[in-house]
Amino acid sequence: MEQQKAVIYCRVSDPTQLTRGSGLASQETRCRDYAKYRGYEVVEVFHEKGLTGALLNRIQMQNMLRYLSKQKQEHVVIIDDISRLARDVESHIKLRMAIKNARGKLESPSIEFGEDSDSILVENMLASVSQHQRQKNAEQTKNRMMARTKNGYWCFDAPVGYRYDRVSGHSGKVLVLDEPVASVVREALEGFASGRLSTQSEVKRFLEASPHYPRGRDGLVHFQRVTNLLRRSVYAGFIDAPKWGISLQKGKHEALISFETYRKIQERLDGKQPKVVVRKDSREDFPLRGVVTCGSCDHPMTSCWSKGKSRKYPYYMCFKKGCPDYRKSIPREKLEGEFAELIKSARPTEALFKAVLTLFRKVWDDRASMQFKDKKAIESQITAVSGKIDNLLERIVDAENGTVIKAYEAKIQKLEHEKIELGEKLERFDQAQPDFDKTFRTSFEYLGNPYKLWASRKLSDRRTALKLLFKGNVPYHRNMGFRTPDFTLPFKVLGAICDPDYDMARPRGFEPLTS
Repeated sequence: MEQQKAVIYCRVSDPTQLTRGSGLASQETRCRDYAKYRGYEVVEVFHEKGLTGALLNRIQMQNMLRYLSKQKQEHVVIIDDISRLARDVESHIKLRMAIKNARGKLESPSIEFGEDSDSILVENMLASVSQHQRQKNAEQTKNRMMARTKNGYWCFDAPVGYRYDRVSGHSGKVLVLDEPVASVVREALEGFASGRLSTQSEVKRFLEASPHYPRGRDGLVHFQRVTNLLRRSVYAGFIDAPKWGISLQKGKHEALISFETYRKIQERLDGKQPKVVVRKDSREDFPLRGVVTCGSCDHPMTSCWSKGKSRKYPYYMCFKKGCPDYRKSIPREKLEGEFAELIKSARPTEALFKAVLTLFRKVWDDRASMQFKDKKAIESQITAVSGKIDNLLERIVDAENGTVIKAYEAKIQKLEHEKIELGEKLERFDQAQPDFDKTFRTSFEYLGNPYKLWASRKLSDRRTALKLLFKGNVPYHRNMGFRTPDFTLPFKVLGAICDPDYDMARPRGFEPLTS
């Protein structure tokens, strides 16, 4: 008599089970022992690794059904447990019928399958128990996660820049900073908030330029990942879970940025951002493309490489039809050389710069001496905001119109964010006063010589110089050169002080003395 042939089907829905006692190797061993006991010949083994869901999602299940359909005789299909076939009654019945239609006979070392009513009843009951167990585990896991989130703990996948670790004084694992990635994320977030990185495209390029920031499987940083990075309140030290009805609250982990910075990021993402003067496709060979405009028609100049007899030559030009300077090229060396002189002209005199530095230091010291008054003012603001929130909550209780209630809720959320921001400012008063020189060293180095940043020749530095120096585009006429640009406030003030048309008033004034 020919020996009965059998196939083994093993499945794990969680990749971590591959190394646990319920892993694929353990299931296969138990099924082989059962086949040996029954005298079956195992001809094929099908491993379903880390997959769950319906029949169509199971590649190995489909392969097994196709294999059984091609065989001339019935094969025994051995599974370790009924839960390895399906985790709910409906899927179990469908898979059971699919195996039967493919000339397979289901067997297991843990349950005896039969076609009589009693066996089918027991089988369905076990499938129902398996379904209930899965649903109960999911409910318990969700309830534990909700409770932990309400207590201020992040319980989802660790965001980029964080990792989970055990910290003294906390139950379970807590998010901790994951350096050096955390520093890269902090610089990207603060850069976008301040406008140094004007667009999400620039944030994307900044992250891709860092060797520490993790990429996707294709080796790229995708725009959706950048958006998620900018939208996450977890980086400001807060957590929320709207789908569980948990609003923004203080987390137990260390923040990467302040809540004020987070608010600025959200405002810029929602459209409240300054005008960008740098094109997305700016390149190192033409850093002024999109920044310099034609002095005749005010249209942004473009650039190109023109082929000569022996080599290529770089040019800027206006491509606006109807412009008197249409397609009249300007050598890159000429335009960028005059632009460098324009930046140098914005440098204040040494005496003026020292005077401004002294003035800033005096203002800094005066503000430090007024900290007590500022602290009291912020405490009063927090009290006032809390009063407004309480007032709106009372109105919600009395309101019946759904639209009105949503408007109140939106207003309360805005006030809660304002209260959080004021609370952060209040906490800073208890911290040690930062050193003036360390705080403003980089800023004053740039104010003292803006050309230094432009001369670095790095595209990112040059973009930063353009954003810090000019409020908008810079007009250039091919015959008359650069027109007076619109400088940003610091350089506009310094330029006004340096203007030769201004002079200090004499102690007795300009009018002649009278008797």
